[in-house]
Amino acid sequence: MKKGHYLVIVLVAVLLFGTYFYLLKSGQDEGVEKENETFPQLTTEVLPGERLVELETSMGIIKIKLFPEQAPKTVENFITHSENGYYDGLTFHRILNDFMIQGGDPLGTGAGGESIYGEFFEDEISPQLYNLRGALSMANMGVKNTNSSQFFIVQRKHVDENQVKDLEKANYPQKIIEAYKANGGTPWLDQAHTVFGQVIEGMDVVDKIASVPVDSQGKPNEDVLIKKITVLQ
Repeated sequence: MKKGHYLVIVLVAVLLFGTYFYLLKSGQDEGVEKENETFPQLTTEVLPGERLVELETSMGIIKIKLFPEQAPKTVENFITHSENGYYDGLTFHRILNDFMIQGGDPLGTGAGGESIYGEFFEDEISPQLYNLRGALSMANMGVKNTNSSQFFIVQRKHVDENQVKDLEKANYPQKIIEAYKANGGTPWLDQAHTVFGQVIEGMDVVDKIASVPVDSQGKPNEDVLIKKITVLQ
């Protein structure tokens, strides 16, 4: 073999190996970056830029931090409604134990409500937010981009083993998988409902509300009221 041909082969080999290791390193860096993403639901601390509300119910106080960076229109809608007294005196009209508690409908039927924008507004799905236990999420009309005033708090205390496997197959962030395993939640609602807040105090109240007697549609036998929502910061 001529010396020139040998040098060409060596150079090609070096380029191929260099490309391989570059792609491998890039993939590793991407994985580390994804794993190190901030998941604000995993801390009870109210971080810079977040908002805080106090939801006073007929069964106790629930404090929730909100995420305007990840869901700006949704948080603005909720904050404005709260400050204007829109939610005062409404009920949790749909309660499903080991699932969620839902409110924010002036009609109390699940068919009412309006946004501050005068119409339905779009979903704000963030890769940083998930339907973990304690998540505050928007209820919708069963299809995308139909948000108004209704919301729910995830109350489910566990995630099935098969669901955990599905999360792993879907390449969920490991920190989120661990949070689902440790605390529970409703991962099948991810990507379908906008998460915009997280309970940081009062999950015992959420559990108490979830345990009230209801009819076959989840309507409580006795009203559970949202007395007032106060914006604390």
